[in-house]
Amino acid sequence: MTPAARLAAAIELLAALEAAPRRPADAIANDFFRARRYIGGSDRRAVADRAWGVVRQRLRLDWWLARIRARPTARMLAAAELLFAPGATLATVQAAFPGGQYAPTPLSTAEIALLQTLATSRGDLPGLVHPDMPEGVLYNLPDWVLPGFQARFGPSLAAEAAAMEATAPLDLRVNLLKTTRTAAAAALAEEGIEAEPTRYSPWGLRVPSRRPVTMTRAFQDGLIEVQDEGSQLIALLTDARPGMRVLDYCAGAGGKTLALAASMGNRGRLMACDVNAPRLEGAVRRLRRAGVDNAERHLLVPGDRWAKRRAGQFDRVLVDAPCTGTGTWRRNPDARIRMDYKDLEELGAKQHEILAMGAELVRPGGRLVYATCSLLPTEDEDRVAAFLLAHSEFTLLPLAEAWVGCGQSEPPPSAGGFLVTTPAQHGTDGFFAAILQRRS
Repeated sequence: MTPAARLAAAIELLAALEAAPRRPADAIANDFFRARRYIGGSDRRAVADRAWGVVRQRLRLDWWLARIRARPTARMLAAAELLFAPGATLATVQAAFPGGQYAPTPLSTAEIALLQTLATSRGDLPGLVHPDMPEGVLYNLPDWVLPGFQARFGPSLAAEAAAMEATAPLDLRVNLLKTTRTAAAAALAEEGIEAEPTRYSPWGLRVPSRRPVTMTRAFQDGLIEVQDEGSQLIALLTDARPGMRVLDYCAGAGGKTLALAASMGNRGRLMACDVNAPRLEGAVRRLRRAGVDNAERHLLVPGDRWAKRRAGQFDRVLVDAPCTGTGTWRRNPDARIRMDYKDLEELGAKQHEILAMGAELVRPGGRLVYATCSLLPTEDEDRVAAFLLAHSEFTLLPLAEAWVGCGQSEPPPSAGGFLVTTPAQHGTDGFFAAILQRRS
């Protein structure tokens, strides 16, 4: 594809994202490229990078376009993003819209006038940041998360916000059912992919740049799985051991289920539950590839009495609760503009309900691990505090004690009672976890 054709495809993808504001962007992109199989791998990456570049900076681009009274259409967003690139001029942006087959139609007189106004308004300022921006836009954070992030990060907010704009590294979890971390790294190196041990997870490898690891023999043979290091730590802190009865209550596609199975050495009983049938069904192939044979799946449906019949039966229950996903914005930048305060409230009610149900499934002396991929205190510490007030049979196990109990000799990633990882501090996605011990 020519650069102009790539830009035209990126504009089409942006329009598709705009047309379905409540649908996950990755699902839209998958459908978009599936319908255009003629787009090769390198072109696909270039188109996606162009579109995600706009999505990552959407709050700031919207601010600039509102400043010149321009509608944020897919074409204008793409043109504005090009204009703010280092060394770009109005002439170079016009050249990117040449017209003709597979290329964007030329900019109209009105569009050129708006872009000229934008260039003038920008002046000599580098990049998209302007001193007149409100704090949320300045930090590229929607207003509904700003109070929570201010409470979480305080004076570190600017650094954390900047880290959330960066591209996430590629983290892998080594499947200890089949290999060791050293052997997995060697297998990847033989295929031309260098990987280094992760800083905190004893199971992890980090690939510094994006590489097609799913095409490697190591992946296809089940030696590795793609999983952020922070997510690996959630599974580690669940402390699932051989012979235990373990429940992954919000299993999704089974990422943490796989890690729990490896931690258990395939011995004991592992149950993966979820309300999403396609995602739970998608775990089957992953479990088979990883060589997991101690896991069962159960689809939770309205009126289901499965949980009530198994009350107090599990040694470990992991509740990886549905949340706003604010800790994963490096990977899911569309969530910045697709969620709002109403979603936060609705998810809070679900978290309360799921956590209470998970608690009933823990045996006396067992543990309940509550985790999110959010960095908002309302979904994390506040949710745990409310739970403990209502469930006196549970106590918080301090992170340091749980960390040592998992066999880790180095200090834990964070201080205090909870696990909290962030992109700026730890180089991982943002995760939260609380280990709750049920009294015997």
